[in-house]
Amino acid sequence: MRDSFHKGARQRPSNRRSGSGFSLKQVSVQQSRGDNGAAWAKRQYERYLALAQAALLSGDAIEAQNFYQHAEHYFRTMRGQET
Repeated sequence: MRDSFHKGARQRPSNRRSGSGFSLKQVSVQQSRGDNGAAWAKRQYERYLALAQAALLSGDAIEAQNFYQHAEHYFRTMRGQET
């Protein structure tokens, strides 16, 4: 009985590695943007600002706050790329 329990425990880490959530493909896409990174960040910033304003007009302040936080992330990304 104990042996079957330990065999199951040994298999779990291999399953966890397959779904780590952050793939190398995502890193390579972000790095491949190069000079277009600032333009991409600006588009995303403007997109999330528009979504936040639309959410405010519809009366959903929580959703608007979420979109404003996303916009703030891209704003900081743009500022970080201005060197």
